[in-house]
Amino acid sequence: MKIAIMGGTGQIGSLLARAFHGDGHDVLIFGRSPAPAPWRVARWDIADVSGWWKQLDGTDAVINLAGRSVNCRYTKKNREEIVQSRVGSVHAVAKAISTCANPPKVWLQASTATIYAHTYGKVNDETGMIGGSEADAPETWRFSIDVATAWEKAFDDATVPGTRKVKLRSAMTMSPDHGGIFDTLLGLVRRGLGGKSGNGRQYVSWIHEADFVRAIYFLIANDLEGAVNICSPNPLTNQEFMFALRQAWGTRIGLPASEWMLEVGAVFLKTETELVLKSRRVVPGRLLSSGFTFEHPNWPEAAAELCRRWETLTSYPETKA
Repeated sequence: MKIAIMGGTGQIGSLLARAFHGDGHDVLIFGRSPAPAPWRVARWDIADVSGWWKQLDGTDAVINLAGRSVNCRYTKKNREEIVQSRVGSVHAVAKAISTCANPPKVWLQASTATIYAHTYGKVNDETGMIGGSEADAPETWRFSIDVATAWEKAFDDATVPGTRKVKLRSAMTMSPDHGGIFDTLLGLVRRGLGGKSGNGRQYVSWIHEADFVRAIYFLIANDLEGAVNICSPNPLTNQEFMFALRQAWGTRIGLPASEWMLEVGAVFLKTETELVLKSRRVVPGRLLSSGFTFEHPNWPEAAAELCRRWETLTSYPETKA
């Protein structure tokens, strides 16, 4: 296949590019300043598609992952950049596709499982309630809902006849790569800080990298349209999640972090507590009903596999407490 990935220089884009390229597909990564890679790379500009739209002509799949990271403080400037980068990239891809004589067969557009309501009880499949009005959710958390809904609206409004459209409501993708979310969480565990966050009751939705890649392949090959949750079928509470990670690493110590500690830490780390305190209890209803099967459906097993591979990527031994 010929596959184009917008915003493909980050962790998820690199993960997909490695997998597609390794399987022999023609991969083209678009970025603002792409570095040399084993696959083809190209520079793009969301304000002017004239320099790159022709490279989408005849493409089997376009995957748009572009958007400024939400791992920051939600200042006015950062909020504007987060929204504009996402909505602007959608408009640019739509314009480029509509210009093609032989448009891509499918457009997979990044979204987020954070779009669902903050809940400890109800499990959210694709029919779950969109969040933003929960009485116990801070105002800053509602911003992420506004971003997600604006992102998806821009995609829904895009007119691209002949191209199937899929919204990827993805949970946290776990891979052993340096700088990813798993690497960050394991770093806490390795330092004895991998206890529960807050009350630990908030649910964590996640997906193993192998299942993420397999889900993308599945969506390219099958005729699903609209929103699809990309996550493991087994979300679990933060307390259970961190306990399983400590067990996988082989350490007993895991100091908890209270909400006030997280608030203080978030200021120093220039991030928001929503990333760890919002309860995301999301399941992949449409994938399961369409016949998709998971290689790593359960977190304890997935965490153990990821820990083993993380160690092979690390050049120094660890003493586990």
